[in-house]
Amino acid sequence: MRSKVLIIMPAYNESESIVGAISAVQPLNVDIIVVNDGSTDTTSEDARRCGIPVLELPVNLGVGGAMQTGYRYARTRGYDIAIQFDADGQHNADYLRELAAVLEEGKADIAIGSRYAEGNQRGFRSTIMRRIGIRFFAWLIRMFTRERITDPTSGFRAANRKAISLFAQSYPHDYPEPESLVLAHNHGLCIHEVPVEMFGRQGGSSTIKLLDTVLYMVKVTTAIILETMRRKNRIRL
Repeated sequence: MRSKVLIIMPAYNESESIVGAISAVQPLNVDIIVVNDGSTDTTSEDARRCGIPVLELPVNLGVGGAMQTGYRYARTRGYDIAIQFDADGQHNADYLRELAAVLEEGKADIAIGSRYAEGNQRGFRSTIMRRIGIRFFAWLIRMFTRERITDPTSGFRAANRKAISLFAQSYPHDYPEPESLVLAHNHGLCIHEVPVEMFGRQGGSSTIKLLDTVLYMVKVTTAIILETMRRKNRIRL
C-alpha cells in the first residue's frame, strides 16, 4: 500500500476473536487502532497485549459510534485511507490491499468488500434471513440513489480522505452500513464494490438477534428514507 493507511477495528466483547483478527492484519505493516466499545470482557487487554493502541469508549455506542470515533482519529492524524476490519474474525485480510488499491487508483471514494458481487461464490454468505434483508436493502438503496450495491450491510470497507472527513462529522449510529452509503451518495462520493471472501463469526455473538430482524429492517428502512430526504443538507468536505 502506497498510502498512509489506518485499520479501524471496532470491538464489543470480542475477546474470543480479537487476537486472531489483529494477527491477520499485522503482517501488512499498517497502523491499527482498536475502538473498544464499552466491552465488559478482556477485549481491551487482549488488544493491548498485541501491541495495538486502544480507544476506550466509556459506554457501548454501537458499531456506528465506534466507527465514527475511528474516523475522527483518522482525520485528526492525516490518514489517506481508513479501512473497517471487524474484530469478530469475519473479514479476510487477504483483500485489504485490493480495497486500498481501488482508492489509490482513484476509482472511488469508498470501496466495499462484497460477498455478492457478480460471479462471487466464495466463502461464508450469511443466513437465509439475512440474505433476504441484504437484497431488500440493495433494492431500496438502488431505488433512492440508482447505485447498484450488492452487499449494503458489509462493514468491510475502505474510505479515502473525503469519505473520512464526511464520516468523522456525520455517521449513523444504529446499524450504519446501509444508511452510510446513502449519506455518501448524497455528498457526491463514488462507491465501488470488490468481490471478497468472508468467514463465519469466529467467536462471540452478533449484535442483531433473530427476533430483532423485523425491527432492524424497519429502522434501517426509515433511516434510509430520512437520509434521502436530507439530501440538500450537505456537509462541507
